[in-house]
Order: sequence, then C-alpha cells, then structure tokens
Amino acid sequence: MKNIADLLNIKYPIIQGAMAWISDSSLAVAVSEAGGLGIISGYGPTEHVRSEIEKAKKATDKPFGLNIMLMADNIDEIANLIVEYDVKVVTTGAGNPSKYMEMWKNNGTKVIPVVPSVALAKRMEKYGADAVIVEGMEAGGHIGQLTTMSLVPQVVDSVNIPVIAAGGIGDGRGIAASFMLGAVGVQMGTRFLVSKECTVHQNYKDRVLKAKDIDTEVTGMSTGHPIRVLRNRLTREYLKLERVKPNSEELEVLGKGALRKAVVDGDVENGSVMAGQIAGMVNKEQTCKEIIEEIMKEFNDCLARFK
Repeated sequence: MKNIADLLNIKYPIIQGAMAWISDSSLAVAVSEAGGLGIISGYGPTEHVRSEIEKAKKATDKPFGLNIMLMADNIDEIANLIVEYDVKVVTTGAGNPSKYMEMWKNNGTKVIPVVPSVALAKRMEKYGADAVIVEGMEAGGHIGQLTTMSLVPQVVDSVNIPVIAAGGIGDGRGIAASFMLGAVGVQMGTRFLVSKECTVHQNYKDRVLKAKDIDTEVTGMSTGHPIRVLRNRLTREYLKLERVKPNSEELEVLGKGALRKAVVDGDVENGSVMAGQIAGMVNKEQTCKEIIEEIMKEFNDCLARFK
C-alpha cells in the first residue's frame, strides 16, 4: 500500500493533528516546512480561517491541510475555502463529508476523515475518501471508545485505502508500532502542542511538559461526548457534577469556553487542558524540525533493530 508521504507529497509520514484554538498557520507551516503535513484548524469564524490559510500560503510552498468539523454552523463556507485556496488536504470530523466530496475531489484535494470505528472507516471509503485517520481513545480532546492498538489493525483489515494511526503516538517507537499494525502514516497532536512554533499559552505548554503518565482524565462520558484532558480543578468539578447531575445544563455551562480559557488565557486550573495519554512522555520544548528529525531517527533505529 502506498506510503502516506508519497500520497500527500511530503517527506515524512507524519501529520500534525488539528487542535481547536491551537493549530494555526504558524504551527502548520512549521510542520510542513520540516517535512510533515501541517494542519490548520478550521474551527471558528470563516474570515479567521480564511486569514490563517492566506498566511500559510504566503509562508510556505509545501502542502498543508485544513481540518473541518462537519457540524459547524458555517460548514458550507469553510468547505468552499478548500477549493477557493486550493488546499491540498482536508481532514474531517464530527459528521459525514459526502456532501462535499465531489467538489473537493474535482479540485484534486485529498480527503482524509478521522474515524473512531471500523464501520465509519468503511463508510468513508465508500464515499471516496483517499485515506482515513484511525484515532484511538488515547488521544487528547474528543475520543472514541477503542484503543489505537486494537482499532488500527481491524480497520486495516476492513478497508483498501491507506490507514493513518492516531492516539498515543509521541515518538519513533509509536510510528514503528503503528506501521507493524498496518498503518502507513501517523497523526500526532500532543507532541507538536509543545513545539516552539505553537502559539498556545506557555502555561498550557508547561502543564503538558510537567504531566505524568496518570495525569489525563476523561470527562463527558455521561453526555456522550467524552474528552481527554489533563486533570485540574475544572475536571474535578465537572466529574463531581456528572455523578450528581449527568447530562445536565449545568455541565454545559461549566464547560463553555473552557478550552479558550486554557489556550488563550493560560488558566490551566479552570480551563480545559486537552492532551493525550502520551503527555507523560513529552518533556522538552523543541522546534517542529527538531521534533520530526528526532522522531524519524528513533523510527529508523527501531526498524534497524528488527532487520
């Protein structure tokens, strides 16, 4: 099966995960310039997303992608930006991209949905997806129920399009393991979150850098929208309220604006500090170039040991 680097015209089989309020043009350009595929978050007002795409276009001639949440109110406008600016790759989540598939495919854009199950992966292949990102529940942010280790090989056995592994991958060993499971590329978010080019508040970065293996928590199980975050005052209050008043309006009020509070304001106690289970492995702030080169060296060292 074709290596994802060849499919996307990039040097390394590494995609930077899209993180709302975090994955801007600065981070995406740095990853793309370093040989991976940078992804801009399509979350937010249309003109803001347009501005980030324009900045990326001016800063690099390398491919980059746009992530869109298909349930967004302005989804039609965001979907059209992909064609207007000839964005080379689109990753999708929270919905069905079939409505826009023909438009994107006619533009030559590679369409790669993020999926949490075999059934959804097969459906995306049927709609014409070029590949799927299979995300396990080890990932930060919104998660499914299955682990990367169990989900990736089942999807690989069920579809004929390339599979990209995501969730719990933070170094070259994670890439090597993913390839052994049948994936041809990986997506990583938490590792790039602490890169020097990432514009997230320094308090957020420091919280991730100091995290231990047991520091993530899953909130929102009662609402049907589980989210993996780092444990803090907000998670304690949220989980306590979930036990007493599951799926209540009070939960929605408590969580409203929490991600922005952490990312922009740097309030890592009352804000939502989304991070994956590999946060305990991330202990240094590096440039995206340093991160990718280090990861690829680890990956190649892993392969050499088993030749």
